[in-house]
Amino acid sequence: MPAPPGPTFRAGDLLRLSATASVQFLRPITVRVIRELEWDTYDGWVWLDAYELDSRGEAVARRELYVRCEGVQLLDSRLPVCAR
Repeated sequence: MPAPPGPTFRAGDLLRLSATASVQFLRPITVRVIRELEWDTYDGWVWLDAYELDSRGEAVARRELYVRCEGVQLLDSRLPVCAR
């Protein structure tokens, strides 16, 4: 039996979430991932524990977000390539 797939997003990933990720983001937001939650979802969707960031990159709220993976835009990652 094949091993289950690993997480889609990693701690430190900087993401842009807009309506393509979920209808809840009609006003796009930027978040820094804390971790991907291992909660049951539909295929292609994930729960994220993340900090919402303001225009200066400062954390303004901790949020649990349900997003469609294909709609998420990866902006940056703070993890070195060897750790991914």
